[in-house]
Amino acid sequence: MRAIVQLTAQHVHETAGQRPTGSDPAALDASSLGTVAQLRAQVERVQGRRLDAPVLPVHPALASLLPGGGLRPGSAYSLPRSTSVLLALLAQPSQAGSWCGVIGMPRLGAEAAEGLGVDLSRLVLIPDPGSRWLAVTSTVAEVLPVVAVRPSGRAADGEIARLAARLRDRGAVLLVQGPWPQAEAVIEVGEPTWEGVGRGHGYLSGREVTLTSSSRRWPRSRRARVMLPDAAGHVSAVPERMRRVEVLPSAESTESFARQIRAVG
Repeated sequence: MRAIVQLTAQHVHETAGQRPTGSDPAALDASSLGTVAQLRAQVERVQGRRLDAPVLPVHPALASLLPGGGLRPGSAYSLPRSTSVLLALLAQPSQAGSWCGVIGMPRLGAEAAEGLGVDLSRLVLIPDPGSRWLAVTSTVAEVLPVVAVRPSGRAADGEIARLAARLRDRGAVLLVQGPWPQAEAVIEVGEPTWEGVGRGHGYLSGREVTLTSSSRRWPRSRRARVMLPDAAGHVSAVPERMRRVEVLPSAESTESFARQIRAVG
C-alpha cells in the first residue's frame, strides 16, 4: 500500500498563521508565507502542472451529476455524509495527478480509499483540525487543488465568503460533507439496496444507490443510479434494465369486466 501524507492540526495551524507565545510576529508571518509558497511550489513541481488547471475529471458514472461534467476549479460542492460518495469523487482527480486533502475525517480508511480508486500517494489527511477547521481548510486550499472537509461547527458568513474568494483565486475545489452556501451542486444519496443477499443467506457483493444532484445551473434535479461499491469494490453505473411489458386489456375483455361488475352490484 502506498504512503499517505498525514499532517497534524498544529502543523497546519502554524502554517495558517497561528502565533506561538514569545515569537516575533513579523518573523512568523514571513515564515508562514514562505512555508505556503514552498509547499505550493513543491506540489506544482511534482504534479508537473499548475494548480489552476481546467475542470477536473470524475468517474463517468458521476459526470452527469456535475455541471460541465467535472469538478469546476474555484467552486464548492455540498455532499452527503457518505464516505463512499466522497472517495468516488476524489478517485479520478487523484489518478489524473491532482493532490487531494481530507480534513476532519479521522475514520476515513486508506484501504477503502484505495479500493474506490484514490491514489494514496496524492492524498493528504488532517484527521483533527480542531475548532479552527475553517482556517485549516483555507490554508490547505492555498496548496492543494482538491480539498474535502467535514465541518465540526458553524462558520460566520464573512469567513465563508473569504474562503470562497480564496478558492476562486487559487482555482481549488472544495468538497463539503454537509450544507454549504452558494454550492455549485448539491448531491444527495438515497434508495440503497444491497446485492448478493438471498433469503437470510449470501454475501454482500455490492450496493446500489440513487444519487440526486441539484444546481442553480439546471432547471431541475438530475438522478443517476450507481453501484457504490460494485462487486469489485469500485464505483460503476447501473446498467439500464428492460422494463417488464404489461399487457393492456383488450376492448372485449374490458366490456366483459364491466358487465361482471354490474352483475355483482
